[in-house]
Amino acid sequence: MKLSIDRAALIKPLGHIQSVVERRNTIPILSNMVIKAESGQLKLTATDMEMDMVETTHAAVAEEGVITTPAHMFYDIVRKLPEGSEITISADTTGQAQISAGRSTFRLPTLSVDDFPAISSAEMPVAFHLPAADFKSMIELTRMATSTEESRYYLNGIYFHQTPERQLRAVATDGHRLALTQMDLPQGAETMPSVIIPRKAYTELFRLMEDFDGDVEVGLSDTRARFALGQVVMTTKLIDGTFPDYDRVVPKDNQRKSIVKVSDFSAAVDRVSTISAEKTRTVQLTFSSGSLTISASSTDQASATEVIEASWADDDLKIGFNARYLLDITNLIEGDDMEFAFAEPSNPTLIRSPKDDASLFVVMPMRV
Repeated sequence: MKLSIDRAALIKPLGHIQSVVERRNTIPILSNMVIKAESGQLKLTATDMEMDMVETTHAAVAEEGVITTPAHMFYDIVRKLPEGSEITISADTTGQAQISAGRSTFRLPTLSVDDFPAISSAEMPVAFHLPAADFKSMIELTRMATSTEESRYYLNGIYFHQTPERQLRAVATDGHRLALTQMDLPQGAETMPSVIIPRKAYTELFRLMEDFDGDVEVGLSDTRARFALGQVVMTTKLIDGTFPDYDRVVPKDNQRKSIVKVSDFSAAVDRVSTISAEKTRTVQLTFSSGSLTISASSTDQASATEVIEASWADDDLKIGFNARYLLDITNLIEGDDMEFAFAEPSNPTLIRSPKDDASLFVVMPMRV
């Protein structure tokens, strides 16, 4: 195998591919990626057995062939080569891969391609297209509420499903907070199964969509999902579990409402929470006529208070929250204002943007 490629054309696909490979592997071949040169193209493939990614780019192929070589080491080499470098990749009879650019030459070990796990090529019974900007927004609005508790593995991803109103809805929750957003159901998704996309998969997908402007081709089965973005195809196993009936915790009758300016609220919570206990980061919100008082205290008798403007036409209300949860939400609110909707101080609170009817956030209060 022998090919030449410009560093700029190689660095981006390499960055995508190497991110799939786990740093620590008990199976040596999983530390490697497949490099295949044929028909004027370079195809890179990596897998962690739960997810795989294949990306194709143009290259000047002098001799076709296929090898596997350590993914992270290969990426680090290319990343450190000077911009504008012309890189030559070849494999010799000694079983090593050679990377050359200018006066630099590197030799890397290889493993047999036959030992590399087969990449799933099964057909997906459901297929549809989704604008990358919309898909990226759905992930961005919900990912912060994904659980990290391994014992509750069915919450370790974003739940995508269709609603009776023919909406494609994304939901994530960790039991303390919930994030939900939806859009019109894409054509072809009418028979889609309800799926839970795991954290690593949606994280990689989000990165891929950051510099992709077209439509994402989505393929779904009951156990796998495939996403095609131009020259990149990512396939992932889905979380095999039942997402809880989240609709029961979304408040339907929270009538006590307040609207605050997002920038004022975010800055005040950030400042006041500086002195709250590091573990809980609890802040107390006190709503009264025309104002919101944000306060916090610590075990060493430090305290902080800040007052901002807020609409309020009810009896005074005191309620506590994890400051980090509130700040995460303020970063996602569309527009200048955010709306709180309360029932009782011990009940879930609904937060949303007055300008975004498709998204909402639910936060459980804390004792203060």
